[in-house]
Amino acid sequence: MTSHPVVDQAALAAKDPDGHLYNDDLRPAKPDERRWNTYSLFCLWMNDAHNAGNYTFAAGLFLLGLSPIQVTLGILGGVLIIFGGCCMSGFMGHDTGAPYPVVSRLSWGVWGARFTALVRGVVAIAWYGVQTYLASIALKVLIVKFIPGMESLVGTSFLGLDLLGWIAFLILWGIQLLIVRRGMEAVRHFQGLAGPAIWLVMIVLAVWMLWQANWQISWTKGGGDVVLSTGEQWYQTFAAVGLTVGVLATLMLNFSDFARFSPSRETVVRGNLLGLPFNWTAFALTSVIVSAASVEVYGKAVLDPAELLRDVDNQWIVLVGSAVFVVATIGVNIVANFVSAAFDLSNLSPKRISFKTGGIIAACAALLSTPWNLYNSPQVIAYFLGGLGALLGPFFGIMAVDYFLLRRSRVSVPDLYDPTPTGLYHYRNGVNSLAVWAFVPSSVISLTLSLVPAFSRIAPFGWFIGAALGAVAYYFIARGRLPILPSGDRARRAPGEPVS
Repeated sequence: MTSHPVVDQAALAAKDPDGHLYNDDLRPAKPDERRWNTYSLFCLWMNDAHNAGNYTFAAGLFLLGLSPIQVTLGILGGVLIIFGGCCMSGFMGHDTGAPYPVVSRLSWGVWGARFTALVRGVVAIAWYGVQTYLASIALKVLIVKFIPGMESLVGTSFLGLDLLGWIAFLILWGIQLLIVRRGMEAVRHFQGLAGPAIWLVMIVLAVWMLWQANWQISWTKGGGDVVLSTGEQWYQTFAAVGLTVGVLATLMLNFSDFARFSPSRETVVRGNLLGLPFNWTAFALTSVIVSAASVEVYGKAVLDPAELLRDVDNQWIVLVGSAVFVVATIGVNIVANFVSAAFDLSNLSPKRISFKTGGIIAACAALLSTPWNLYNSPQVIAYFLGGLGALLGPFFGIMAVDYFLLRRSRVSVPDLYDPTPTGLYHYRNGVNSLAVWAFVPSSVISLTLSLVPAFSRIAPFGWFIGAALGAVAYYFIARGRLPILPSGDRARRAPGEPVS
C-alpha cells in the first residue's frame, strides 16, 4: 500500500495568512479523511455511468447502424483510455491530497492555475444546468402521471419554461444543493445508495424487454435503417471510442477531487478498474440489449428508457423506475459537474469562497443561465460548450507530462500553497509561461477541429489530438527548464515522504 503525505496544516495556513491559495476545503486531505475506498470509487463510476444520458448515448450508436458487439467494443475502448487517464489524475490527487485546482498549480503556476480551473468550472456549471433540466423533464412527466391536475400549470410560461417545468427544475436544483452543502462525505454516502439502485432497474428492464422479445435479439445488426459499409462500420466504431472519451474527459481532468480522499494508489486503481472497464461496459451492453430488444418488440430502437417504463402496466413500477432514473441523473450531475465547479470557484478566492459557497454560486449561475434555452439551441451547445470542452485535451496532456515524465511524481505540497515569489511553483509572476507556450498552439488546433464543419469527420478525435499535441509540445518546451526536486531532499516532499 502506498503511503500518503502527512502535511502540517497549520504551517500551510500560516504561509498564506491572507487566504490567496489556501482554505479548509482546498487544503490537503488529512489521513482520517481518506475514507473513499474501492467501493466508494466504484459507486462514483456507477453514478456517472448509470443514467438515462448514457443509455441514450449507447442506444444512439446502435441506431447509427453499429451492431451491439461494435457498440460495446467502441465504448470499452473509450473507457480503457479513461481508466488510464483517471488513474493518472487520481494518483496526483492521492499523492498531494489536493483537488484539481491545486494540483494544476504544479504545471501552470499558483496564479496561472486559476485559468485552467475557471475553464473547467464554466464547462461544469453549464452542463450542471443542462443535466438538471433533463432530469426535471422526467420528474415533470412523473408529476403529471400521478397528479394529473398539475398539467394545468403547463400553460403558464416564464423565461422560456412553463410553471410546472420551473417547479420540477427547482425541486431537483434544491436537492442537489442540499447534498453538496453537506460536504464530500454526503456526496460519498449518496453515491453509495444511488449507484446500485439504477443497476437494479436496468437489469429488470433488460430482462423484461428480452422476455417481450422472446429472448431473441440480433448481435450483428444495427438498429438504424441505413446499412453501413465495412469501412464505415470501422470508422463509427473508432468514433465511438473518441466520443466515449469526450463524454468523460471533464471528469478525467479533475478526478483528483475524489481520489485525494483515497487511502492508497491501489485503491484508486481498483475502484477505477471495477467502475470503468467492467461496470461501464456492462451498463453499455445492457443498454444496447434493451435497445436491440425494443427493435424486436416495437419495430424501432427506443432511445429513452422512460418511454419503456411508460408501457409497464404497474404504476408503482413506473413510479420507482422513473424516480431511480431521476436520482441517477442527480448522481452523475453531482459527480461530473457540481463538485468540480465548487472547487474551481473556491480556487478563485479561497478566503471568500469555500467549497459550500462555491456550490451555491455554481447552482445560482446554472439557474441564471436558463439551461433549457441553452439546451434548445444546438448552435450554442456546439460552439460554446464544444469549444470550451476542446480545451480540456491540452490541459490534460500538459498536466500528465509535467507530473509523471518531467517531475517523476516528486512534488512539494507546501509550495502549492505558497503565494510568495520564493515559492517553487511561483515561476514568473505566478504563471508558468512554458505551459502557456505549449497550450496556445495545441488548443488552437483542437478548437479548429471541434468547431469547423469541414473537419466533422475528425471532430470525434479532437480530444486525443489536443491532448497529444499539448503533451508533446510541453515535453520539448519544458524539458530541463523546470524546478525538479532532487532525490532525498527532505525539505521538498516526494510521494510518501512526510513534510516536517
